[in-house]
Amino acid sequence: MPENKPLLRRDEVPAEFTWNLGDMFADDAAWLAEYEALKTYPARIAALKGTLGRSAADLLAFFRLDDELELRLSPFYGYASCKSDEDTGNGVYQDFRSKASGTLVALSSAGAYADAEIMAIPDETLERFFAEEPALAVYRRPLDRIRRRAAHILSPAEETLLAAAGELSRAPDNIGGMLRNADMKFPSVADADGVEHPLTNGTFVPLLESPDPAFRKAVFETYYGRLGEFRNTIAATLDAQFKQLRFYANARRYPGTLAASLDRTEVPVSVYDNLIEAVHANLDKMYRYVALRKKMLGLDELHMYDVYTPIVADADAVISFEDAKKTVLEALAVLGGDYTALLRRGFAERWIDVYENVGKRGGAYSSGNSRPHPYVLLNHKDNLDSQFTLAHEMGHALHSYFSTENQPVCTSDYVIFVAEVASTCNEVLLMRHLLARTQDKKQRAYLINHFLDQFKGTIYRQTMFAEFEREMGRMSEAGEALTADALCEKYLALNKLYFGPDMVSDEGISLEWARIPHFFYNYYVFQYATGFSAAVAIANRILAEGAPAVADYKKFLSGGGSTDPISLLKIAGVDMGSPEPVNSALALFGELVDELEKLAD
Repeated sequence: MPENKPLLRRDEVPAEFTWNLGDMFADDAAWLAEYEALKTYPARIAALKGTLGRSAADLLAFFRLDDELELRLSPFYGYASCKSDEDTGNGVYQDFRSKASGTLVALSSAGAYADAEIMAIPDETLERFFAEEPALAVYRRPLDRIRRRAAHILSPAEETLLAAAGELSRAPDNIGGMLRNADMKFPSVADADGVEHPLTNGTFVPLLESPDPAFRKAVFETYYGRLGEFRNTIAATLDAQFKQLRFYANARRYPGTLAASLDRTEVPVSVYDNLIEAVHANLDKMYRYVALRKKMLGLDELHMYDVYTPIVADADAVISFEDAKKTVLEALAVLGGDYTALLRRGFAERWIDVYENVGKRGGAYSSGNSRPHPYVLLNHKDNLDSQFTLAHEMGHALHSYFSTENQPVCTSDYVIFVAEVASTCNEVLLMRHLLARTQDKKQRAYLINHFLDQFKGTIYRQTMFAEFEREMGRMSEAGEALTADALCEKYLALNKLYFGPDMVSDEGISLEWARIPHFFYNYYVFQYATGFSAAVAIANRILAEGAPAVADYKKFLSGGGSTDPISLLKIAGVDMGSPEPVNSALALFGELVDELEKLAD
């Protein structure tokens, strides 16, 4: 499927390159029948209100109904979501997605009483329930997850009021998103030949990959010049975002917004702080990389608009989807025959939607739906990046598969803190495999630079974002307004700290905070860095120790939400409660910089 051909319409794409959604529903009529059948569940859920603390049998009945519903909702929502992503212009399937979302809202509203009722059960009564009804034991973990937050749950009337304010709390993110994505337009930028290039949030980074420094500078200055015209509005939305986070943290009696956010996924604040401290301790390696980039680009000064352009001459071969699958299977053979058998099954049974078509959703993902099996969306190009994307998304998919197959319904899902571990572990194993099979200097340099850019973008950059977000939280909690001037000053200081003396921190970069939507995601970005660090540590252990490490890793993959995420990772031999995994990952970063320096001489 050559990339220079016009995109195919969805109905023109060969079936072997599309996912088989028939594993969920035979056709649209079957899905619509399920939609009607699910309408009976809100009343069934509501009928149990007031009964959860009455007896062990009543509590068990509630959880079994919840399991039953999950088994039906997973393929129900998955089918609608996948169908709508095949062609976002197809109104029929956009309506399916809307119907599915409405069903979820109705079910959630019907069961809104549950947490408060579960909280109200006295400890001695709950233990008596466990003794009277052994089948309740499987639900101890979800019960504990609800009850552990007892100190932060309010009265029913107060909870109702907080829930009613939920729509208002999403306003800063919604307003910021509309401004960035819909209303803000950028001038085009002409290259040396006079060709005009459209500048958008989506084209900004690709345009900075240009080999022409003057063009990169023009793109950078045009983008941030325009963004700067909205600096005060965007700062106001961030100020409102942190005020609403502070409101909820205070209402629920947390010491701060960071603690309130991390408590939802049972991650200690110390993990967040340890990450930042560990990265600070390894900034010397980032400084060496920056100096090497400056040298390899042959520049007298390295500017922030020079961080995306390739520093190694293009050595990227054409990699067909078939070749990508073959190489990924070879690289992941270290995980055992059962793992690669599942990969082959996914390839053969069409779990994957491979190529771009007209109207298809961009990017790539592994669906949260794992029943009857995961589904993966790609927009495959025949290049190295797409090969890594295949490994990454199938890592997510098999993590979901192992968890679903080995856990009861109520603990089969895993939290976001561990979600990027399996996907990134696959990428690390693929990179190690590719490096092990070539001694060609150009190819090694190309691969190492690709790997270094992953480190830079995931550990260093996301940790810098996390530190900036922590600073915004502290400022807001101290009663300081998040003004554009204050945010620019904080961000520029962090940029200088993270990039070091060989980088010219251009004035425009002080506004980078204004283009990052993740700052509205409530202390989310640090998990990219911790997940990458954990994945490197696990991959290193697998390659060094073999079978015992693989066995532990599969226990982690099979763990779902059976315990807290820090304990889950300890099963795989990684203690994210300490700085060691981050230090270990960045030690590898330093070793790769060493080799690239030698290859560049």
